[in-house]
Amino acid sequence: MRTKSFYFLVAGIACLALLQSVNNKNSEVRQQKPLITGADQTEKYLPYLKGKRIAVLANPTTIIGKKHLVDSLLSLGINIVKVFGPEHGFRGKASAGVKVKDEKDPATGVPVISLYGPKRKPSKEDMANVDLVIFDIQDVGCRFYTYINVLSHIMEACAENNKELLILDRPNPNGYLVDGPVLDMKYKSGIGMFPIPIAHGMTIAEFAQMINGQGWLPNKLKCKLKIIKVANYNHDMAYTLPVAPSPNLNTQQSIMLYPSTCLFEGVALNHGRGTYFPFTVLGSPLLKGKYQFSFTPVGIPGMAETPLHMNKECFGLDLRKYDINQLRKTKRINVQWMKELYAAFPDKPKFFDRSQSNQMGDINKLAGTAEFKEQIIAGKSAAEIYASWEPGLSKYKTMRKKYLLYP
Repeated sequence: MRTKSFYFLVAGIACLALLQSVNNKNSEVRQQKPLITGADQTEKYLPYLKGKRIAVLANPTTIIGKKHLVDSLLSLGINIVKVFGPEHGFRGKASAGVKVKDEKDPATGVPVISLYGPKRKPSKEDMANVDLVIFDIQDVGCRFYTYINVLSHIMEACAENNKELLILDRPNPNGYLVDGPVLDMKYKSGIGMFPIPIAHGMTIAEFAQMINGQGWLPNKLKCKLKIIKVANYNHDMAYTLPVAPSPNLNTQQSIMLYPSTCLFEGVALNHGRGTYFPFTVLGSPLLKGKYQFSFTPVGIPGMAETPLHMNKECFGLDLRKYDINQLRKTKRINVQWMKELYAAFPDKPKFFDRSQSNQMGDINKLAGTAEFKEQIIAGKSAAEIYASWEPGLSKYKTMRKKYLLYP
């Protein structure tokens, strides 16, 4: 015979199951909240800009909705006294590596000071009539992507001139990935300024906190930061960029492959520059007969005007339909493509020779270590290469935790 206690127990279990179901549904609702960039949360920073003289470090990714941030702020009556433009320029019309001149923006009449010409950092004079600087540029999470350098230069200028930097944060499309050798600082260059791995796994605002916290500004300067975080974001979240972050990262596929395929800037293969699908194809004229897939690089104004192997048919790998989920699953940079193409290359002493190219491409500077090149030549396995990145990578991951704004 069943007692009252039995029925109370059954009822309790049913209530717990119902409660768990409600919690699960609430969790699903929480997960479905839309991601909102810092720039799109105007209510959080517009009042802060009123009455101030504003400078904006901007490029074409600097948007509110579908409209450029500078255009939007001007229409809202914000006093923008100047714009600082990085590589490719404020409106993004310059090719990679091409120096950009100061100008007056034709659309708004606002003075544009280039930080990719004679100077990389705003001068004291540039900062004199500025109360607050806004930084809003889309990064892609790699050491050799130069916008983290731009960030450090603007932080330095703000710290030296006692100005605050407002960062409107954006997601890192490669935020899931923390991988690669930590830069050996004897290979410090314009494509690697900080002792971090190839894929750093941080947003721009998180990286700014790291620059401050690790004392990476000259003379251990600290920049005063104000951050508008991305709402409803976590590092594992897949994020499709609404605007190409630069002319040669013009597809989501190229952005996701970039941590792996940018290493090919350090070898004698074309990695898609001079095509409309850069960083997603890899090839050389010397690989004819070894691969069926081919492409022919040509000069493209605004992207690559004199690419490696220009007007020559290149044979190799087509990664345009490669399943990016494989990278997300392994959470590793793919070194197998480098191993495969080196093994197939007939003139091995010339594989790492970039003398034919007019673009930056020292493999040691890109990898951040001389060891990677020697490992490829020696035929080391992918597992051996990954193992060599420790313990530096683990130490970096521990240090990184101090500066994270998102789970």
